Amino acid sequence: MIERYSLLPMAQIWDLEKKFSYYLEVELAVIKAQVELGNFDYEIYENIKKTAKFDIKRIDEIEKVVRHDVIAFLQNVNENVDKKYNVYIHKGLTSSDIIDTAFALQIKDASRIINEDLDKLIALVKKKAFEYKNVPCLGRSHGMGAEVVTFGFKLLNLLDMLVRSKDRFNYALNDVLVGQISGPCGTYSNIDIEVEKKTCEILGLKPAKISTQIISRDRHACFIQALSLIASVIENFSVEIRHLSRFEVAEVEEGFQKGQKGSSAMPHKKNPISSENLSGLARIIRSNTIAALEDITLWHERDISHSSVERVIFPDSTILIDYMLNRFYNVIENLVIKKENMALNLNKYGKIIYSQSCLLKLIDKGLTREAAYEIVQKEALDAFSNPKTGDFEKNMEKHLSNEELRDCFNQEKYLRNIDKIFERFK
Repeated sequence: MIERYSLLPMAQIWDLEKKFSYYLEVELAVIKAQVELGNFDYEIYENIKKTAKFDIKRIDEIEKVVRHDVIAFLQNVNENVDKKYNVYIHKGLTSSDIIDTAFALQIKDASRIINEDLDKLIALVKKKAFEYKNVPCLGRSHGMGAEVVTFGFKLLNLLDMLVRSKDRFNYALNDVLVGQISGPCGTYSNIDIEVEKKTCEILGLKPAKISTQIISRDRHACFIQALSLIASVIENFSVEIRHLSRFEVAEVEEGFQKGQKGSSAMPHKKNPISSENLSGLARIIRSNTIAALEDITLWHERDISHSSVERVIFPDSTILIDYMLNRFYNVIENLVIKKENMALNLNKYGKIIYSQSCLLKLIDKGLTREAAYEIVQKEALDAFSNPKTGDFEKNMEKHLSNEELRDCFNQEKYLRNIDKIFERFK
């Protein structure tokens, strides 16, 4: 196997020049496989390898006549190879043997970049999660104050989702990194079945167990779905940042560079623009999943309705994910954590978020759950209805002793298992 490693920028992997270079790489791998299997003489491979080349402008000229990009590519390559040898190029193959196998190489190289992005982001989120492990903040359900958590706990949940996203991505990647050298209907009618196996070995791919004229598109749909899940995980925490940045919450904010402006009209604004941007881009990648799923249904052994779709959704989705992962990295790296505001929000309405602890304490004192709930709810809603003077802790003095109150409103009791949760991620 030839060790392949792309150091190209993501966009370049999908440009026209590079696409045809992947085509040529596959054609050469097929000839090399034929040589290694004893079907072609070594001089054939050596001559073709030295002389085979293409020119984008020339391919374009030919395609205007033949109306077929692979034929135009092959004709241009053959123009540069001795006639004695060019008859061995594409022998026994069909266009999709080259297109789909080259497509797998493009996906492979694009995925190396995505995996590097994910590794970098996962390492940063883990570092930040442990850094803020013991920074208390308000946990919310339905957007309402619920109970005390820590900001590191929030990041740990993001970390867990990112790790799962990477696992899903690589599962889908493994499934899509297959090649085919199987001829017009996938039956190896004019080529030895061993050529496919050897060619894929040379290229670092697996041979498809079966192909028609193409590799089945459920594999590719799964890959795009994996990208959309990564995008959705990014958006999930981007929305969290947007909520926590709101004027009346103000617990975090995106890093604000010197000279940066938030609004053309309101100088006080520091808008979470990166997180909003990431939410928008996630919608594009998720929408591409629908197109990828539609590509699964093709006529008989092949039509080309999938081709035009893939020329859009694969470059767009991989480029966008690369961009999103890097932009999200910068958001997390430069996120401003406002610990004082977190503490203020925890103590609103006289520490109303400790209501469950009070409920359980009253039950322990002998009240029924219904009676205890009625008391605590009444005192909590009284505090909540008076934003300036409401004090839930003071209201509960009528029902609990000082010692019981200290126990109920003990923040550390709520967070006593945080270390144990974090131990799962060391």
